[in-house]
Amino acid sequence: MVSFERDDAKRAMPTRPSFTTFVYDSPLHGKRSGEIARALLPSCLDVREQDKEGQLWCRENYPSGYTSYGTIRTLNRSFSPFKAFIELEKKIWPHVQRFTRRLDMDLREATLAMTDCWVNIMSRGAVHPLHLHPGAVISGTFYVSTPSGCSSIRFEDPRPEKAKAVLPPRRSDCRPENRDQVDYRAEAGKVILFESWLRHEVPANPTDGDRVSVSFNYTWV
Repeated sequence: MVSFERDDAKRAMPTRPSFTTFVYDSPLHGKRSGEIARALLPSCLDVREQDKEGQLWCRENYPSGYTSYGTIRTLNRSFSPFKAFIELEKKIWPHVQRFTRRLDMDLREATLAMTDCWVNIMSRGAVHPLHLHPGAVISGTFYVSTPSGCSSIRFEDPRPEKAKAVLPPRRSDCRPENRDQVDYRAEAGKVILFESWLRHEVPANPTDGDRVSVSFNYTWV
């Protein structure tokens, strides 16, 4: 019988991580994170209410969901009635700075700016299929309302498909860093950041409540 006892439980393994993929996961503003999320919810719902063009597009292209990405995607540059998103950008920026330091990005001669900011509202059954964010450097999401049991955000192993096709199956107790997919729980008040080339998706929302989030892109300026 083959033993699956981990060798590294007995001794240090002569390995080290290379080409590591990082995902940033943090409360937006300490103990006030949930309060900020609750305060932002009416503004998110107002965006949907006022975006008649976006509602029509979503009925045909995004069943059971709403996104302002195709119609109102610079909420951080808007004024009344969407001033709340300008304040949100200010709170997100320190997290982006922290993340870029972890990635060892050199921002001395160029910097990053939030160029896109949009609302997502996923009702029961809404799916956000696998995608990435071309042209951006850092992307992320701030969770505004997350009903208990709603979908997580799921990241895919970025290695080429041809490489993954020849890999043996992973063990049931596989470490997170060796999995083909990794889920990060959606929690109101939390911000998730990742490099924009990393493919991700949101499976169907299984709850009766709306899963509400604000997504954004940062690019070089």
